[in-house]
Amino acid sequence: MKTLIYLTIVFCLVYGSSCTSSKGGEGGISSKEIPENCPFDQSDDFAGLQFGPGFRNYLSEKITSDTWYPSWASDGNLYSPWTDGKVRDLQSNSAGAEATTGIATIKGDDPMNLTITDEAVYISDPTPYQGRYPCGSLVYNGIWYYGTYCLYGGQVIKKGNITYNWPWMGPFVGFRWSTDLGKTWTQTPCTPDKPLFNERTMNGEPVKIGAPHFVDFGKNSEFSPDGKAYLVAHGSSNSRERRFGYDSWITGDEIYLARVTPGIENMNDVSKYEFWNGKAWTNDFSQIKPIAAWTDNMGCVTMTYNAPLKRYLMCVTDGGTTGGYFNTYVLESKEITGPWKMVQYFKHFGEQAYFVNIPSKFINSDGYSFWLCYSANFASDWDGQKIGSVPEGSCYSLCLKEVKLIAGNR
Repeated sequence: MKTLIYLTIVFCLVYGSSCTSSKGGEGGISSKEIPENCPFDQSDDFAGLQFGPGFRNYLSEKITSDTWYPSWASDGNLYSPWTDGKVRDLQSNSAGAEATTGIATIKGDDPMNLTITDEAVYISDPTPYQGRYPCGSLVYNGIWYYGTYCLYGGQVIKKGNITYNWPWMGPFVGFRWSTDLGKTWTQTPCTPDKPLFNERTMNGEPVKIGAPHFVDFGKNSEFSPDGKAYLVAHGSSNSRERRFGYDSWITGDEIYLARVTPGIENMNDVSKYEFWNGKAWTNDFSQIKPIAAWTDNMGCVTMTYNAPLKRYLMCVTDGGTTGGYFNTYVLESKEITGPWKMVQYFKHFGEQAYFVNIPSKFINSDGYSFWLCYSANFASDWDGQKIGSVPEGSCYSLCLKEVKLIAGNR
């Protein structure tokens, strides 16, 4: 989790013990308290999202960690990173020269009854930055590609009556890989000082592709339109003075898109990548343009292709002050590059949910019912704030919540 990186273990113990319920009520449509400056029109085809009856957190399995981004492999299992906490008795701590990031296998077809197994950790030095964290993770044709990014300047910062958990966004480093589904790994040839996309930052300069995530195209990426792997990332192109912490692990202004043909020889070679420039794909990173933008209202992003509906669903979390209530919204588009329209704006989802994604494995056959995967409430008691669990049971663990699309008027 992206807590104060020097106090990771303490936070894990506190938040893991503060949420014990694994229930989640059905509820209704979340209040659409969308800020007036929202640039996205409401979807013509979907009127919103409604909470379904299904909910499960995995505290009972002693899962007190976050950064769960499952990838659906050809063997039917999900493979996911995790960090900043524990999977049973195994600890991962993403701070310091001996920083570790975790892996786990997730078995089962029922989100309410999954088995998390084969947990392990891997050391990745973040120097000259202070922390190194998981992001884009993909299992394709039996090879697991695992990306990491850096954060720096992590400290508790007090401004007025608000405490911020605000490490600057550092660079995306590159991909390590495993040809035996996580038993052994080959480290990326890229380093924090020489990252894949050459976005070096130590003085608060904005990063465009800091923490990318793979677009989820289904089992073994079967629905990729061209056999390529796509990466979606939040960042910023403007360092003007705005809200505090505008480009952090959970805040940003813009969403960017890149693609590459998956293969060991390609994943750490920037020349093999293409970037969306607003009109077409280019090999020139300097020409990259956002596929979506909303100043001071964006942050961590994931994308999933909903094959039954032939729609891309994009989950965006705006981390606000980075230590208070978080807002999450779901956008949809017929094309991976947009234009994007609003499906649902969840104000204070979690009420502090983050790393929200839609595992394609758990999309119903009609496409209208699926599950949100997330963690929540790592800072539920900072400054005396009373952040609750909405949906009930949302907490610092692997959480899964059923939602249902509501058809629009067309």
